[in-house]
Amino acid sequence: MATKPPLEPLAISCTATDCDNDLHCFLQKKRRDDGMRVGGPCRDCGADLVQWDRITTRNRSDAEYKFRAMKQELIRHEFWHRKLDQRAVNYAHRKGRQLLKEAAKARIVSSVGGAKHPREGRQTPFEGNILYYAQHAVAACCRKCIEYWHGIESGRALTEPEQDYLADLLMLYVKERLPNLANQPIKVPPIRNNP
Repeated sequence: MATKPPLEPLAISCTATDCDNDLHCFLQKKRRDDGMRVGGPCRDCGADLVQWDRITTRNRSDAEYKFRAMKQELIRHEFWHRKLDQRAVNYAHRKGRQLLKEAAKARIVSSVGGAKHPREGRQTPFEGNILYYAQHAVAACCRKCIEYWHGIESGRALTEPEQDYLADLLMLYVKERLPNLANQPIKVPPIRNNP
């Protein structure tokens, strides 16, 4: 059985910024009095660019605004714009849009659906599956990101509506990145690793 190549470390961290190029980090250094992590002005330059009350309402019809705001955060911008690897693209084509929607829900449940993941903060790989890219892009990769971008506190399991909401965001990402993805699965030959 072929082994997967080792993952290369990502050159940026969740709290990295590039304010000169209008790419920020909105995670605040201090938690709210109730212990919640919250978003706010850029932690480095103080740019106040996001309407957080609008973001945390979890209104699907306002996803365009939410995505525009997320693209101003350096880590999210990376996953909205980096080239998708071939395995991720192939995975999407093998599933097709309909099965990918089911996979998105299953991925949310398995990676961030519980009250606490044993690898919290590291449970979402950076490549190999378009859903991984989507999770980082829409801040559904770990409970910390979900807490400050979606206003869902950590330490409890996600409710069914919260799971559905996050899975819907993953699929909106897929729609933007692969607009021509078919509804039905397409046969795609596997990528062979070099011996």
